[in-house]
Amino acid sequence: MRAIKKINNNVAVCIDGNGDELVAFGKGIGFKKMPYEIADMSLISMTFYRVDMRSMQLLKEIPENVMQISAEIVVRAQALLPDKSFSPNIIFSLADHLNFATIRLKDYKGMKMPLDYDIKQMYPVEYQIGRYACQLFKERVQVVFPDSEAVAVAMHLINAENEVAYTLNDESFDDMARMISNYIEDFFQIKIDRDEFSYNRFLTHLRYYFKRIQDDTPNEGEINPTMLSAFKREEPKVYQCSVEVVNQIDHRFHTTTSDDEMFYLMVYINRIVKKSQIENGG
Repeated sequence: MRAIKKINNNVAVCIDGNGDELVAFGKGIGFKKMPYEIADMSLISMTFYRVDMRSMQLLKEIPENVMQISAEIVVRAQALLPDKSFSPNIIFSLADHLNFATIRLKDYKGMKMPLDYDIKQMYPVEYQIGRYACQLFKERVQVVFPDSEAVAVAMHLINAENEVAYTLNDESFDDMARMISNYIEDFFQIKIDRDEFSYNRFLTHLRYYFKRIQDDTPNEGEINPTMLSAFKREEPKVYQCSVEVVNQIDHRFHTTTSDDEMFYLMVYINRIVKKSQIENGG
């Protein structure tokens, strides 16, 4: 295996013997000058194929211990749910969620997260894995998550379980739009005016967004990566809500949303949230 690009001291982009690109985790594998041959394969602890560009960026932003814990959670999920096939990017999206959850506890204590109690009854194994994730963070990071975080982790796993791809028609679009709108309302504790102009612009954007990803013709190349990072820093709640929405959409359509699509979705969500907060005196 040949390491070709450093992510951090313990993570590198590599090329395997078949010429396929992957992300490898291993102590010190990113420390040497690139490129080089990894002679001792025992150094490699985990490998991931088909990693998208957004996940690559997350590797640079998320603490290594959080990424390691996320990997252990997914390994446990694969062992306890052998009949499920998970998206290759679940480790990275889950790590991003968990990293934001620790920030939320410290900096956004009043922020409420949607809690679906039915998850405990409908997906008991995924919920127990969520409890395991909370225990790992308590032991390794000294962060004590509320019970709602176990539900949130379970939902991430459920969303990453590969199923038959979703086909969009007018009726299914209405169902998806309603689900997304309800999620945004729960996340921000707001009431969206369905008759308001910005909300109808949001629906129009969603319809074309769904069509682009189903036709595999996404918006790409227009948004500088620094713009997405800046928006994430300035509006962390909007970013996290958008990530959850994108995860739901990509799960339904078996797609991978581009950074450009992600950025525009954040802009529209931010617009309807701010409008709702102003109208409700928030």
